[in-house]
Amino acid sequence: MDWLYGRQVVRLACADGAKRRPRRLLATPEGQAWLAAHGVEEHGGPAGLTVERAAARDLDGLTGSREHQGVACLVADYPYAAADELLRRDLLVVLDEVTDPRNLGAIVRSALAAGAGGVVVPRHRSALVTPAAAKASAGASEHLDIARVTNTVSFLTAFKADGGWVYGAAGDAGRLYHALDLSGRTALVFGAEGRGLRPLVRRTCDELAAVPMQGPVDSLNVSVAAALFVYEARRQRDAAAATAAASAGRVAGAHSPATGGRGSSPHRAG
Repeated sequence: MDWLYGRQVVRLACADGAKRRPRRLLATPEGQAWLAAHGVEEHGGPAGLTVERAAARDLDGLTGSREHQGVACLVADYPYAAADELLRRDLLVVLDEVTDPRNLGAIVRSALAAGAGGVVVPRHRSALVTPAAAKASAGASEHLDIARVTNTVSFLTAFKADGGWVYGAAGDAGRLYHALDLSGRTALVFGAEGRGLRPLVRRTCDELAAVPMQGPVDSLNVSVAAALFVYEARRQRDAAAATAAASAGRVAGAHSPATGGRGSSPHRAG
């Protein structure tokens, strides 16, 4: 069982589609007022739960943090997705031994917001979905599939065998991330803080790419790099969809009945 904390985290844990439903919901008077104002009813949150009044110091003790913002909820352990379920997803984020739960949470938040189909982490030597990670994700962890794998290279190899492309972030790469074609089925891979991708993971990638930087800065936090890559993938997909829609509109216009205007039939009377 975990005590999730933070107003946005608790709000999303109480929202439709959340992966684990709160079993208890505690709040200070200020926190309770905020929850009521943001759609979590004062008397009957998720599944009819009554919000229990609590002092801030009590929440400090339950959550082990002072960052609870006056709200907390008790939930079951995080239900990780099966890795096989994510293999067919269109856009994945794969983390190679990222150990800071705050980085994991920030990456999950960006991945969900950009429309990724899930995040994959190693079973060992990796941050897990702890309350701290959930807080850093602003509750996004409660709405995105996250899977653990025993062997990252094996997962990436299976993804490639199923028709996907694998791109890794590397500061020394000769190509920039926005030059990649991220419009197809894609897995974006990010390495550990300070070390980057492990050699075998690096070699498994179809291509490596870097984020352009101007000195004296020579690196970015992994969560920032992940946000740049995943939103570039989102941009390319949106652009491709817009182009396809415009093309379909032109084709439909070319075959529409004569109207005498642009896009009418070439066989119009006249």
